[in-house]
Amino acid sequence: MGDTSNVYASKSDLAYERVRAMILSGELAPGTSLAQKQLAESIGMSVTPMREALKRLMTEGLVELASYKDARVTSVTAEEVRDFLEVRLALDPLAVFLAAQRHTEDDARRIRLAAADLRPVNRHEGEAALTAHRDFHAALYSASHNTRLVQMLNELWDHSDRYRRLGLALPEAGRSRRRDYEEHLRLSQLVLDRDAEGARSVMIDHVNLSIIGDVAEVFGGRETVAAHRDAE
Repeated sequence: MGDTSNVYASKSDLAYERVRAMILSGELAPGTSLAQKQLAESIGMSVTPMREALKRLMTEGLVELASYKDARVTSVTAEEVRDFLEVRLALDPLAVFLAAQRHTEDDARRIRLAAADLRPVNRHEGEAALTAHRDFHAALYSASHNTRLVQMLNELWDHSDRYRRLGLALPEAGRSRRRDYEEHLRLSQLVLDRDAEGARSVMIDHVNLSIIGDVAEVFGGRETVAAHRDAE
């Protein structure tokens, strides 16, 4: 293992970043038991910094700690995926509404570049599609020029990443998801055309029919999303 002392402030920080990445990527699946000693040794440290890292992950809702040795990745729940959808339905439309009003030429260039890399988010395209999807939404968020909003959306995206990967395992992920791809392109054009209301409206449908929306349907959490759409 290479020297990470110049990258992370402490071993606890290193453990936090490594385990968090494994959870969000799906490498550590929901419900997985975490053998703290073995996990610490795999990263090259003692149990103490690993324990500190797991406590941080517990505050983020990613890990459950029942005793000194008993730890596991939190399970997937209908309530959590519903919560993600409800918050995204509130914040994503606001972000593109502001982006349409406030984007600069540099923002427009980043949006066009991100849109050019897009591909349908399905099982065939896999991880590359998820990365391009994230980059595109990040470009839209950044163009809103609302620092707090961007921070909230980026954190929300991080926490919901494992649901996207779970979504790729669903039967629905075998579809082309061409509609999602085309909505991304339409969103970029509406933002670049400074059509704030149009971008906001498309984003509402886009979030509701996203891959996380598929997960919500499987886990029974889509009813509040439908209610939100009816209220628009």
